[in-house]
Amino acid sequence: MIPVSCGEIADAVNGELVGVTPSAVVDGAVVIDSRAAGPGGLFVALPGENVDGHDYVGTATAAGVTAALTTRPVEGSPCIVVADPQAALGALARLLVSRLPDLTVIALTGSSGKTSTKDLIGQLIRSHGETVVPEGSFNNEIGHPLTALQATERTKYLVAEMGARHQGDIAYLAGITPPKIGLVLNVGTSHIGEFGTQDNIAVAKGELIEAVTAGGTAVLNADDHRVAAMRSRTPERVLTFGEAPEADIRAEGVKLDAEGQPAFTLRIGDFSGDIQLQFIGEHYVSNALAAAAVGSAVGMTPEQLADGLNAATRVSAARMELTERADGVTIINDAFNANPDSTRAALKALVAIGRSRGARTWAVLGEMLELGDASADEHDAIGRLVVRLDVNRLLVVGPGAKPIHLGASLEGSWGNESAYVDSIPEALELLRSELHAGDVVLVKSSKGSKLRSLADALIGEDVQ
Repeated sequence: MIPVSCGEIADAVNGELVGVTPSAVVDGAVVIDSRAAGPGGLFVALPGENVDGHDYVGTATAAGVTAALTTRPVEGSPCIVVADPQAALGALARLLVSRLPDLTVIALTGSSGKTSTKDLIGQLIRSHGETVVPEGSFNNEIGHPLTALQATERTKYLVAEMGARHQGDIAYLAGITPPKIGLVLNVGTSHIGEFGTQDNIAVAKGELIEAVTAGGTAVLNADDHRVAAMRSRTPERVLTFGEAPEADIRAEGVKLDAEGQPAFTLRIGDFSGDIQLQFIGEHYVSNALAAAAVGSAVGMTPEQLADGLNAATRVSAARMELTERADGVTIINDAFNANPDSTRAALKALVAIGRSRGARTWAVLGEMLELGDASADEHDAIGRLVVRLDVNRLLVVGPGAKPIHLGASLEGSWGNESAYVDSIPEALELLRSELHAGDVVLVKSSKGSKLRSLADALIGEDVQ
């Protein structure tokens, strides 16, 4: 991060200096984990349900941090005492971003695909200047400012992924890093348990478009009518992407290859180029088009965009991550997160891969969280889709996901085509006993359902 004095930090966060002089400089990393603390850095002592960061201020001090953001003085440690360290973290990030007038903030949100699209954008635009991209899914009130604080005077682009569980969340995050380019991918059913309706989700996602700064660009999905309607929420330039004929950046002739990887023709104005993505699942087409639209907004040529999309590879783990085991079993790990839209896309990719190989397909599915009153119906619909797609075996894991099994049974699944188990150990035992060489296994659930541990276990072993 750019150097800043403790006095300037205290002024920005309405803090009190205790045991540290105003002239002391923070020029190292800002961290919330004392194990990552280092000389010249700033440790933010966040209170948690199980761990209180204040218990580790001494460790951070011993590691050489200039100061710690705390809610109370800590004996023997230089502190900037504030009412709310999390809010102070956001205020500090806003201060430092405001000191980088040449920084272009690219912010994106959506019900699904944020992290994968963020990774794609980073790969496309890095050739045009130093770029900061969040690791994993750092998209909340803590991860977002921590990412912003990585920017320096050399940084040209800051890619900011923004999530939301409530109205106002995105407006808050956008206030920390005002976006020059704002991208909305889609409005699905993720977090509908919090928002109530998709229209309410659209209101929240559209806060990003309202935050686009003067002279900036709003990038909207022409295939999603709720997103397309956000055009009315900004006076700035609008760039659209999708398969719709009116989209500025569009795909034509989409098809999946034998590995479930999409190919299509990219059209931008008079330009036409062949794209073969190195990602599994048709849903990556929309992600790729969104990334290309952002690249176009920062001045990349269509030729550069096509070359970049063809060269792009997966960055974040557990997102349609394909592993071929030595015994011939293929595991598709997509257990980082799940909602109805992404689960449908993953199932279609599973079927395409199985069909191309003549292989038996398994869908191992856990609960899709935060669907509220729609949860039972959405899970039931996924079970029915599994049967309609003719997936060979369905294994449903956990009580919250049981309506998937019930939906499959009501749709016509019989015998052992669909099975239900209460726990991950039971699922692993069943799979160990029934998988054989050539099988293709999709593991998909929300992060909180913890099926990633099941996928990791399957990847790490062979059938005996």
